[in-house]
Amino acid sequence: MTTLTLDLTGADVLFADGLRRERLSLEDGLITSEPTGRTVDLDGFLVLPGIIDLHGDGFERHLAPRRGAMKEMTEGVVAAEAELAANGITTAVMAQFYSWEGGLRGPEFAARVFEAIRDVRVEVVTDLIPQLRFEINLLDHYAGLPAKVAEWGVDYVVFNDHLPHDRLAEGKRPPRLTGQALKAGRNPERHWALLRALHGRSREVPAALNELIPALAAAGIRMGSHDDHSAADREAWRARGVTICEFPETREAAEAARNARDSVILGAPNVVRGGSHKGNASAVELISMGLGDAVASDYHYPSPRRAALMLVRSGICGLPDAWGLLSDGPARILGLTDRGRLAPGMRADLVILEKHTQRVAATIAAGRFSYLRGDIATRLIR
Repeated sequence: MTTLTLDLTGADVLFADGLRRERLSLEDGLITSEPTGRTVDLDGFLVLPGIIDLHGDGFERHLAPRRGAMKEMTEGVVAAEAELAANGITTAVMAQFYSWEGGLRGPEFAARVFEAIRDVRVEVVTDLIPQLRFEINLLDHYAGLPAKVAEWGVDYVVFNDHLPHDRLAEGKRPPRLTGQALKAGRNPERHWALLRALHGRSREVPAALNELIPALAAAGIRMGSHDDHSAADREAWRARGVTICEFPETREAAEAARNARDSVILGAPNVVRGGSHKGNASAVELISMGLGDAVASDYHYPSPRRAALMLVRSGICGLPDAWGLLSDGPARILGLTDRGRLAPGMRADLVILEKHTQRVAATIAAGRFSYLRGDIATRLIR
């Protein structure tokens, strides 16, 4: 596998203490302190650590652009990888539902997605990490889950609960039930009955989690909770050994995570929009309070880069701290000690931005181009 041997000069390079116009040399997939001898002038560009995206499901439109249209799942993963690379992402956590919602979020579809990621990840340049988003009321699936994640090569599980418990407790049908049922390929009445049955067993969930989580931990599975709403939610998950807090819905939940030194992941679209589209806590406010360790794409791959640059323009963070939410912070959460910073001996994972437009001009993962466009391509082939 051929990697780049280059001395990048003339660019503003982001190090831990800020931007410096300094040579950055790449060889054998790593950043090296010694020059390699082949120089490329990148005047007019910024060189930053590659983006590590801790949670993204924007790949769904590539895997299933229309119902039943995508038969070759691996081709969808390849197309998604191209979009990741075009947005400066060098390591991507691909978050796939395993849910009662069925359809693109059902267990059968999840199996196909994870098998495709497993088959393709050795061929593509971007480092693809599968994440299983498990709906905790699927009690009949608990026993077989550890074996399934091992078979699929999944080492990151996040626990979700998207049942509309308040309405179900009142015996009321959730909004959009019919549309949701049709997407799942179910009769609406059967779907309504399924929701009631799952909700009716909610008291069994804590004990089941208390058995499942140690089994996953023993297999080395990293675990997180999704959409924590309160300090009590976060404390309950932490007591079980789940120390990653994805997209806390409230400041209270984020503060509880921070006080316990749990990892907090926030949504980049929330930052770009200036607030949550669901009325939850503002990621910008949480970051300004020091309550975020990382920012993830959620459902929109261009958003991490845009979010970091917005934080800089608004004066909330300097570039090292803002970009650290996309690189060094995520690397620490995933335990990836070989990436996240531009330093000798680290993986050659970097994104090159046009200084004027701040758009992605090139992406390099482990010393290989995953994306290349425009003027920078001309400079490289001269």
